[in-house]
Amino acid sequence: MKALIIHVDLGKPDYQAHADEFVMLAKGAGAEIVATVVARRARPDAALFIGSGKLDEAKLIADEAQAEIILFDQPLTPGQQRNLENGFNRRVVDRVALILDIFALRAKSHEGKLQVELAQLQHLSTRLTRMWSHLERQRGGIGMRGPGEAQLEMDRRIIGDKVRLLKERLERVQRQRTTQRRSRSRGSILSVSLVGYTNAGKSTLFNSLTRAGAYAADQLFATLDTTTRRIWIEGAGQVVISDTVGFIRDLPPTLIAAFRATLEETVQADLLLHVVDASSPQRDEQISEVHKVLRDIGADEIPQILVYNKIDEAGYEPRVERNEHGTIARVFVSALKRAGLDGLRGAIVESGQIAGNNATNIENI
Repeated sequence: MKALIIHVDLGKPDYQAHADEFVMLAKGAGAEIVATVVARRARPDAALFIGSGKLDEAKLIADEAQAEIILFDQPLTPGQQRNLENGFNRRVVDRVALILDIFALRAKSHEGKLQVELAQLQHLSTRLTRMWSHLERQRGGIGMRGPGEAQLEMDRRIIGDKVRLLKERLERVQRQRTTQRRSRSRGSILSVSLVGYTNAGKSTLFNSLTRAGAYAADQLFATLDTTTRRIWIEGAGQVVISDTVGFIRDLPPTLIAAFRATLEETVQADLLLHVVDASSPQRDEQISEVHKVLRDIGADEIPQILVYNKIDEAGYEPRVERNEHGTIARVFVSALKRAGLDGLRGAIVESGQIAGNNATNIENI
């Protein structure tokens, strides 16, 4: 689908990284980018976000490029989206809807699909008054995956009933996960979760550690469904490792809430391996974004090791670094080249023992 992208520069330091990320999101959703417009503003316009002058300019470019859809790299209010769609006479998909769309495209498991549908319906429930007037002529495409045409035309009451049903189903899944975790904890099995910014290489690292075949690709949100494997690590015994969905800046709140069952694997872990793309110029900002989401889901107190991945691209050597207290803080690896994995296994053993001792002390209090 031919798309015009609108980037909004609000003067923030991470503007370019934000813009590049949105282009990756658009391509990941299958968009053919035919034109790009940059709007520079001190603050968003209340009615149109970009202002009437920039809207006129962007509409001319969209007409000339024969764009079929407008992709907007900021979250829009229902009113702004309705006004922009009227101005462009085209469907407008904002950043939140685009991320939800990609999740709908990539979710494979029953649980993942339930979570995506719940997030989409919660997002939709605030926007029923702005629904695209030519919806009945649309046949799928960006921003329209997931709930079908009949669902998109449901009123708030029906959507509310559907949301309640989905939440009940997800609660059952969550109870099943809790039962599985209890059986693991009774066996004193160390639980490790891979977390990190999307496209940091978590799934590649997961495959390298477990010899599993989890889907890994150079794209945002390649992994949506939590994959868990049990492996043996000398010195730690049986270890359960989980590969979780990647985080991203400005992750939609509805998505965090809807994916709480999946992220529960992270919240209940004994140890987090925070995978970082060592070759990314924005790695410090990405680390900060992941920490922010971990706080949001209540996982910020879990012991954590920073795993700097892709060292083959960054020009680093495999190594293990400790902080001023002598605790392992950073491990440098290349999951693709399988370099530094022995050091990482050793770090898991050492940190797992500390985590186990802490848990025992808490139980004895």
